[in-house]
Amino acid sequence: MRLPISLSLICLATVALAHGPTPQKIDQSITIPAPPEAVWKVAGEFGGIARWHPDVAKAEASGGNVEGTTRTVTLKGGGTLVEGLDEWLGDGRTYSYRMSDPDLKALPVSSYSATLTVTPDGTGSRVSWIGRFYRGDTGNEPPDGLSDEAGRTAMNRYFADGLKGLKATVEGRATP
Repeated sequence: MRLPISLSLICLATVALAHGPTPQKIDQSITIPAPPEAVWKVAGEFGGIARWHPDVAKAEASGGNVEGTTRTVTLKGGGTLVEGLDEWLGDGRTYSYRMSDPDLKALPVSSYSATLTVTPDGTGSRVSWIGRFYRGDTGNEPPDGLSDEAGRTAMNRYFADGLKGLKATVEGRATP
């Protein structure tokens, strides 16, 4: 059975609009003029993010650097992030974690996972922070504040602020 062209176009447009959100990715990095071991000493403690991230008012963690540990990060701008540690590799100077429950006041995303890694870079270190997430409103027509762009902007700012704060902390300067 052949459908009229107009009905075919309507069906095609409906399918195109009904795809939902697509995963977003951000990738931030910074070079720090300090040995990887010194940088990892600051950044490698999963529950220690408040020591170096200028946007974090406090962080509480239970379980240390063990898979399954949960940390609750309270942001200075409002909102709380509850994150679970998926993998922590001290020898590889890397850990991966994910958000447990969304708090759209904290970040306009419905879910995210992230990996922080410290590697040698000449006589210093390179810190890479990669995140994958979905926008805050997973419907087909999200409001501006919960769109892909809002999520990318917020996550990029959060990661960039954190990396600048980590660099300042390792270098012995006040965080920006």
